[in-house]
Amino acid sequence: MATEMNVNEDALAFLADGTITESERVEALQQKSVIVPSWTNLKKEYDPLEHPVFKDPNYLDIAKSDGTVERMTRIGMSLQKLAAERMTELVFGIPVKRIYKAVDEKEKAAAKILENIFTRNRIDSLNIERGTYLYAGCEFATLWYAIKGETNNIYGEPTTLRLRSKTYSPMNGDMIYPLFDEYDDLIALSFMFSRTKGKLTTQYFDTYTADKHLQWQKKSGGSDWEAVIGEAIALKKIPAVYCYRPTPIWESASNDVYEIEWTLSRNGNYIRKNGKPLFVVFADEEIDHGTSKDNSSLAVKQYPKGSSAQYVTWEQSVESIKLQIENLYRAFFTQLQLPDMSFDTMKTVAMSGESRKMMFIDAYLKVLKEKGRLLECLDREMNVIRAFAKVMFPKYANAFDSLNIEQIITPFTISDEKELITNIMTATGGKPIVSQREGIANLGWSDDIEATMVELQQESAADLMEATI
Repeated sequence: MATEMNVNEDALAFLADGTITESERVEALQQKSVIVPSWTNLKKEYDPLEHPVFKDPNYLDIAKSDGTVERMTRIGMSLQKLAAERMTELVFGIPVKRIYKAVDEKEKAAAKILENIFTRNRIDSLNIERGTYLYAGCEFATLWYAIKGETNNIYGEPTTLRLRSKTYSPMNGDMIYPLFDEYDDLIALSFMFSRTKGKLTTQYFDTYTADKHLQWQKKSGGSDWEAVIGEAIALKKIPAVYCYRPTPIWESASNDVYEIEWTLSRNGNYIRKNGKPLFVVFADEEIDHGTSKDNSSLAVKQYPKGSSAQYVTWEQSVESIKLQIENLYRAFFTQLQLPDMSFDTMKTVAMSGESRKMMFIDAYLKVLKEKGRLLECLDREMNVIRAFAKVMFPKYANAFDSLNIEQIITPFTISDEKELITNIMTATGGKPIVSQREGIANLGWSDDIEATMVELQQESAADLMEATI
């Protein structure tokens, strides 16, 4: 969830209260009203090396009397990590599309500037990174800030500022503290992080409100926070965006993963103990055939003539284990509405476009459910970028305000566009279904559609003149 950040002065009155200490101010800013799972607990599910099969105190290696150690088989499955990555790919695998509905030249220039800002900040890569933070760590916050330098034209117009961003996540050791008022408006956003220089580690606590940036620090061994920064924010808007969800994307499916790991590990122990070749000698007299110590990969047994020895085991055990693991694996993806896009699965699927689309119906619905909070977050971020752009390019300030922008999240799917176009043209009797301008826009190869159209018209005119000569 992302919340529009409005300021309620009464709720932030403690920041100017001279009767409380700086540590008390920091403590007040750390009051977190949203319920987000602790990354300390989430990591135990996200990291396969933290799973019970590796940490259970009752599942230990066995020390033998001869000084050797019998190692227990431990097999981990990082399906929770895969689920977070898969959801991120479904949401951001096709980059977020921004549609600028400019009505005049100034709005067109403003749209180009905004898109250049996003391109320069590698927004598509940032979105994939933030998707992992959201679906695994349950929250992230991105802070936008401007750096002053020499005049540049990297955004298409001259400016002395460069816009940059930094994303905070508990997965990186950062602590995020959103402060909401009684109307559920976010009025302050704080970050706590540490920096080490040499042997000295300093803790920082940064707070951003609509009009202030405050920072406190606490050095190694210190117990009290010390205020070090108190500066005004010209944007009159918190220059950051915060997004969270109450559960990780794998929700409560970790027990299925643990059961798969235990089954594989126990079966691994059985295979290791019973998979060793057994060399049997049938003779009444003693024969020097060596011992198992002479060849550690071979077990040697001697029996009288006419005797027999064999393994007694449940003949269906292998198939039962395989069935259980496959069912648990399938249940994990089914209950999370995520597709299993592994190579083994995809190679067995019919290759028609319609069949591929049917595979992704559940995932498509999952993205529809998830994209609400993301679009709210992205729209908030667009407003922050607009506010910075107005400061950086004041002559387009009104255009940045009036420009209508729509952002579209397209769920990832495998589609056959050729098949779709053929079906539509068949329905229209073979007539064109889009204009040349729409075709150029949908293809996405041209940075300037108008210029491309002019060039194509000139080329057509030149070809026509050559044909008439």
